[in-house]
Amino acid sequence: MLKVPFLAAVILAAAVLSFPVHAQDTSKKEAAVKPALSPSQAVLEAWNDVGRKLIAMAEDFPEDKYDFKPTPAQRAFADQLLHAAGANYFFTNLAMGKAAPAEEDPKRDQYKTKADVVAFVKKSFADGAAAIKAKGDKGMSDMVVDPFGHQQMRVSDMAYGFIEHSGEHYGQLVTYYRLAGLVPPESRPKK
Repeated sequence: MLKVPFLAAVILAAAVLSFPVHAQDTSKKEAAVKPALSPSQAVLEAWNDVGRKLIAMAEDFPEDKYDFKPTPAQRAFADQLLHAAGANYFFTNLAMGKAAPAEEDPKRDQYKTKADVVAFVKKSFADGAAAIKAKGDKGMSDMVVDPFGHQQMRVSDMAYGFIEHSGEHYGQLVTYYRLAGLVPPESRPKK
């Protein structure tokens, strides 16, 4: 009599313990691991992602608030975008063997309308993406001289530095949105 309940308990335990292993095996078979991105693909993906966010903000923010400043000492919304986009050319120009821009910040009076600013932001990220594609994987290891630190660095490292720079300005612009009583595009519910 004792054998039947014991045998049932052993069978039940074996079934329960083997189920998670079986479930893990099928999930591994269903979802193949994607290969790692190549060096230039990884840089391009990060470049395009921060570019997409800044372009969305440039297109979305109301034009009548483009000169909004949280405090008098800070840059206006449009100036933040122009600064981030203009800085991209310190990467793009150097990566393509050209001289760094003469000035760090484009002047607001050169980009008077929202459409002008949006076009410049789009162009700066498109030009950077084209430079990354032109350099390719091999070119990510090429050396350039950082005009700010006067030090040699790899093209990929310089690109990541300017991606970080754009990300910092993205974060600042999120604050501008909130202070203006608006919700940034990335914070809105996804449809």
